[in-house]
Amino acid sequence: YEVISMFGNWQSHSDYQSFLLDELNKLKALHSTSLNKYQEGISKLYLLNLDVIKDLITPLFSHTGRPSGFQAQIFRSFVLMNHLHIYSITRWCRFELPNDPVLCAAIGVTPDSIPSVGSHYDFIDRLIPLNDSNKLKSVKRKPTKKFKKGEKMPPKNPNIVDKLVNYIMNNPDKSYVDHPQSLLQRIFTETIVIPSAGKGLLGDSSKLTVAADGTCMATGASSYGVKVCECREKGIYDCKCDRRFSDPNASWGWDSYNSRYFYGYTGYFAATYNPDVKFDLPIYLRIFDAKRHDSTSSIVAINELRHLYPNFNIDSYVLDSASDNYATYILLNHWNINAVIALNGRNKNSKYDGPLSFDKNGTPTCKGGHSMVFWGNCKSRHRIKWRCPLKTGKVSECKHSEDCSPSPYGRTVYTKPLSDLRLFTKIPRNSGLFKTKIASRTCCERINNRILHNYGLENSKVRGKKRIAFWSTICAFNIHLDAWLKSSNFSILSLLNI
Repeated sequence: YEVISMFGNWQSHSDYQSFLLDELNKLKALHSTSLNKYQEGISKLYLLNLDVIKDLITPLFSHTGRPSGFQAQIFRSFVLMNHLHIYSITRWCRFELPNDPVLCAAIGVTPDSIPSVGSHYDFIDRLIPLNDSNKLKSVKRKPTKKFKKGEKMPPKNPNIVDKLVNYIMNNPDKSYVDHPQSLLQRIFTETIVIPSAGKGLLGDSSKLTVAADGTCMATGASSYGVKVCECREKGIYDCKCDRRFSDPNASWGWDSYNSRYFYGYTGYFAATYNPDVKFDLPIYLRIFDAKRHDSTSSIVAINELRHLYPNFNIDSYVLDSASDNYATYILLNHWNINAVIALNGRNKNSKYDGPLSFDKNGTPTCKGGHSMVFWGNCKSRHRIKWRCPLKTGKVSECKHSEDCSPSPYGRTVYTKPLSDLRLFTKIPRNSGLFKTKIASRTCCERINNRILHNYGLENSKVRGKKRIAFWSTICAFNIHLDAWLKSSNFSILSLLNI
């Protein structure tokens, strides 16, 4: 153990691995059932190297006073809790760990040195400096206005995306600032995502396709709060006094999928899909207010992604129709990132008239009403080439074959993406590549499902933006560790003398 005066004892990864194997070899005879039951979670922790966290969290601790300890063990404790779908820290520290020495060994401690409940909470509070404590505020009633199924709640400021994009493009050095979740994001980035990239699980990081999407995250707290006034004793039952809320930062948002309001937050996650190994892996997580529109979150996300992963090259950014606005296309084009965004049917799709028209995907349509055929990009001239569908064999006949073009090559037209970045995307909307990339957006939906349902965060009754952000990240850790185990076929049992 390396002793750091202001930080206490840090259990290095190599020390932890040695400790774990020694303890499990001692326990295997009497606790074989428990060992087999938890071998998957233990295998994850054996592979998870937390040494990078030490330098990141050391500045959070004082130079004076009693040195803190067990920080690596506490982080492993959270990962194992989440793997076992346990979200009650009190239950974990006072009942689960003391009654099973195998679980204690798994996180790197002995039964007589289990970190306390308070130490676990203190760890979260240090990582995320957000005030989630009970405080008085007025009641915010659930809105009554209903939206159509699939329709998002509009942003409070309709020009917020344009303003945000203008600021980022005009102030590149000031566009990224630390926020309460920044340290948690860096820990996730450096401890799990970059190692996953090194294992080849993200695919080609020099040409990465990133999909992003938001999801509703209901808080376990009540939206009504608790009355602290004396109005009830005075016979006043409908008072407007401020109440105490256990999750004062929560707000009302619209769940467009289920067509209902929810009380809590919006989680915005970015992920990649590697078709070679068939893994969906999250690379970015951020918890926003429930009423935050996805179009705003997508801009914040791609800006932060570029700062978190300077060595990754984001080739394509895949989004749903909530981000179908010109400001987003302009920003992605500025960064030379392919915009793969579903068109919003409520927006006007084309401003072009005349003998040549365009379909809803921005594909030129010939005089005969047939979609013209994509024939490559002319990068030097910033334009896309399209050819006659009859001459390329895509259609067998055309009523305008005689009066359209006398050339045996057929009529050729060009579209310039810069003339309309939304309609004429760099990857043509009707191309197979575009369809493949837009289909990869479902990886985000699968990640959302794994965090909320597979790892049980939705039913955990976790409350507070701070703890929802923390547990979401721990879920993402476990998703990566699942991929590590699956790709390596590793089991801790293979290292024990059984």
